Amino acid sequence: MRKLLLLGVMLLSVALVGLAEKKVLHVYTALDVDEAKIYIEAFEAAHPDIDVQWVRLSAGEVLARIRAEAGKPQASLWFGGPSDTYIVAKMDGLLEPYTESLGWQYLNRKFKDPEGYWVGIYLGFIGFATNKDFLEKHGIEPPDSWYDLLDPVFKGELSMAYPYTSGTGYTRLATLVFLMGEEKALEFEKKLSEQIHHYTRAGSACVTEVGLGEVAGGIAFAHDIIAKGIAKGYPVVLSFPKEGTGYEVGGMALLKGGPELELAKVFYDWMLSAEAQSLFKHWYRLPLNPEAELAEGLVTADQLPLVNYDALWAAENRDRLIELWREATGY
Repeated sequence: MRKLLLLGVMLLSVALVGLAEKKVLHVYTALDVDEAKIYIEAFEAAHPDIDVQWVRLSAGEVLARIRAEAGKPQASLWFGGPSDTYIVAKMDGLLEPYTESLGWQYLNRKFKDPEGYWVGIYLGFIGFATNKDFLEKHGIEPPDSWYDLLDPVFKGELSMAYPYTSGTGYTRLATLVFLMGEEKALEFEKKLSEQIHHYTRAGSACVTEVGLGEVAGGIAFAHDIIAKGIAKGYPVVLSFPKEGTGYEVGGMALLKGGPELELAKVFYDWMLSAEAQSLFKHWYRLPLNPEAELAEGLVTADQLPLVNYDALWAAENRDRLIELWREATGY
């Protein structure tokens, strides 16, 4: 009996020591909750000594939070969301440069900050999600023009994200500016707002709503439309505007003064690997590591008419443009 008790105490001690030695990494992610789990759980499996504790926020909300936490950040890594929000964070002095990563060093320079403040991990393209049953009921084709969204048939039937909370929403707004010019883009967004059933905080939220028939259409990134709509068997159609569409370089960065920067670098290096980016196929994202596996049916840049999306301009004008949007639309 004494031997059994002693053995039990020893095993408990080993377990407690193991728990005590487990390191914790705090992360903010702008990815969909179900998607973020794919990568975080895979990272934890590859690094069992690190426990990732994470919070999901839209890209604009992550930016607002790290601005509020400047000087005393509660997380060490920001993972996912368009590069223009990272550029804003860099300008605000909120990011930590990291140029020692081999993944950063070998990545094409157009997909990373030249000083190492952020790095690109995937590409995403703005598209239209439309409910197939709605289209058939009204005898119309999926929209293939921005102006199709102003058709009276879509009055009160569209859902999309606020540009001030969502990276997707801001990418939409900046895309229209690059396509039409600032004044005409704001006029278009005002007319578009009159077609809106409601705005969402998250960019991908409209996809499920379209799939369930709660709204007829929405604007989101193509990978979200496929992963949350088409691949799940919802009656969702993906289409793109013939005039041109915008895109994101999805990013990742260390947060300045983060409490676990060395652990964040481990995640950073892993996420740039082909092994990690091959997991993007589960969400139909286009990885930037050229050796990563691709999903069947993936949308690529050569299939689309793209606007000349200037992420630096979008970042420098973000706060001003959002304020103009709110004045124009009343939201």
